[in-house]
Amino acid sequence: MLLSLVVPVYREEKNIPEFFRRITPILGSITQDYEIIFSMDPSPDRTEEVILKLREKDPRIKLLKFSRRFGQPMASLAGMQYSRGDAVIVMDVDMQDPPELVMQMVAKWREGYDVVLPQRTRRTGEPWIKRLVAETGYKVINKIADVRIPPNTGDFRLMARRVVDEVVRLKESHGFLRGMVAVVGFRQFLLPFERPARFSGQTNYNRFFGSLRIGFNGIFCFSTYALTLSTMFGFIIAGFSFLLMAIYLFYKFMGWTILWGNPTLVILISFLGGIQLISVGILGEYIGRIYEEVRSRPRFIVDRAEGFGGK
Repeated sequence: MLLSLVVPVYREEKNIPEFFRRITPILGSITQDYEIIFSMDPSPDRTEEVILKLREKDPRIKLLKFSRRFGQPMASLAGMQYSRGDAVIVMDVDMQDPPELVMQMVAKWREGYDVVLPQRTRRTGEPWIKRLVAETGYKVINKIADVRIPPNTGDFRLMARRVVDEVVRLKESHGFLRGMVAVVGFRQFLLPFERPARFSGQTNYNRFFGSLRIGFNGIFCFSTYALTLSTMFGFIIAGFSFLLMAIYLFYKFMGWTILWGNPTLVILISFLGGIQLISVGILGEYIGRIYEEVRSRPRFIVDRAEGFGGK
């Protein structure tokens, strides 16, 4: 059995040594046949140097360095594509994905599960705004999406080889891993755990807007419900307009004074303008994603690959 760990990194020089210290005895107790793939966006710190020094001690440490910063989702997918393991685990290096959980994940995989998803029961050290966005996002996505994404699960997961192959084969440009795994399907198991705080430093991930973008990917890449909602709003507003016209005509025929003046017009025009902008924005989100898919640009470009032979 070959076990692959895919670890996306960017500016993580302080966390990598502690991660390596904690993960290696755990992997050694499972199997001696493993690989740790550090999938790295070009970092301004010593991240690359630290990884290469570890590789000098252990050739099972491998490095993928990209030509520019492609982001964590693409780094994870690149590592999955380059991995060779019968099972592949994607996890962060900051110890918020506890290395000690790997043993339980592998045990569940050996029981026959194709995907093992650690599910957070507690999120220590995360700001309330990120927790709020995450909780709301999962509820909205699971309400409208074509596939169900288990709540409070991130990219930290174990996948059998056949799942990894199918996910890589999807060729989708957004890199929303948890949604792509949900599309693929197979037998899944939820493993509850309490997520600890980061070992060192601050997250390199934009807390609010980054979470918002991930949520939008979940909504717009796996559902057309937003378009349906926009159409429904159009019919509702059209119906309201006809009702308002009928009321105006009734007042006119009865000879009554119409009390509504400029404030009413301003409110209605502003409301209609807002709905129109939202509808155009929804269309723009879908069109933008269509544009990204049609261009078929590479999801990542590897500048340096250490430990992969001729691949």
